[in-house]
Amino acid sequence: MAASAAAPIPEQEAARQIVLKRYDEKIAYYWKSSQSNKRSYKATRYLLIVLGAIVTLVSSLAAANFVKGWLATTFAIFTPVLAASMAIVSGVSQAFQWGAAWSDMVITASRLEKERDRIAVTPAAMLNPVNELALLDDMVLAETEGFFQRLFGSGGPSKGASPAAGS
Repeated sequence: MAASAAAPIPEQEAARQIVLKRYDEKIAYYWKSSQSNKRSYKATRYLLIVLGAIVTLVSSLAAANFVKGWLATTFAIFTPVLAASMAIVSGVSQAFQWGAAWSDMVITASRLEKERDRIAVTPAAMLNPVNELALLDDMVLAETEGFFQRLFGSGGPSKGASPAAGS
């Protein structure tokens, strides 16, 4: 007589699909958000490089002896305006922490994919959907707390803190 695998109970398979769907939704969110943060990070970095080069060029031309009249006045006004623009772009970039957010979101998406893959290959009868959803929620909460900790210096325990430390 051949051994047969027990068929999963329909409710168990449905619960597993709910868990997998939630993981897929969160993974899609983190990959999409990471791309947005990546674009913002790169755009501000490139803008700072271009503005820095233009400030150097304009200030050099403003100091040149051959630039006179209205052009000298224009360069004299344009130089500090460009420098102020650089300070604004740099401040916005630092305030929003796009580089760190990009990195954290890629790492979180990858961790979620790892867990989703584990769940996908685990038989439905061996899964505890409540625990699996709690794990997902804990991972998302940890990333969210880390984001606010980094951005504002608040938002709960740091990423390295253990939730059981206070117990």
